[in-house]
Amino acid sequence: MENKATKILYQGGSGEIVEKKSRFIATLEKIESEEEALAFIARIKKQYWDARHNCYAFVAGKNQELQRCSDDGEPNGTAGRPMLDVLLREELHNLVVVVTRYFGGTLLGTGGLVRAYQKAVQEGLRNSIVIEKMAGKILEIATDYNGVGKIQYILGQQGITVMDAVYSDKVELKLMIPIERFHILQEAVTEATNGTAVFLPGETVEFASVDGKILIF
Repeated sequence: MENKATKILYQGGSGEIVEKKSRFIATLEKIESEEEALAFIARIKKQYWDARHNCYAFVAGKNQELQRCSDDGEPNGTAGRPMLDVLLREELHNLVVVVTRYFGGTLLGTGGLVRAYQKAVQEGLRNSIVIEKMAGKILEIATDYNGVGKIQYILGQQGITVMDAVYSDKVELKLMIPIERFHILQEAVTEATNGTAVFLPGETVEFASVDGKILIF
């Protein structure tokens, strides 16, 4: 089973570049709807009310079905669409970016504008946190103390994070398993513990790993 990750913005950020004295400031934010995107764009336009242009692009929906962009007075096709292309090329979902331009007095030409707006978006992304969300299954494993070391070795090999652990007369581990690896792990643990480990499968969810921590959506 293919478990294709969805790349989403976890924490928005901003980035700035300067091209021939023109300042390009990219500001990014996560969204769930067109209404949220438009509200953010309005907020940025109010914040940078004295700028020559506030161009934007946003993508929403698991399949990027909602796409919008605007050149906001720049020559047609030199800002909004190139910005949107960066988001689509990175396969990002549910985010909006506004690039604010303060004109520096020198014309950049159409090619120069395209490069500047795309470069600004890329700089903003570098200063944001993007995560990969995928389908997973929560699994609890109960084992005796003889089996826990073997299980931990298998988890380390497969790069699986332990969400919680309870040590009493037995050991109970709570795990998040990528959905396509669930049965592989179960078989490996069963073999390693000679069938003594007890499995309690939980719900199927969407999750992501951030700094070693599991986030459930």
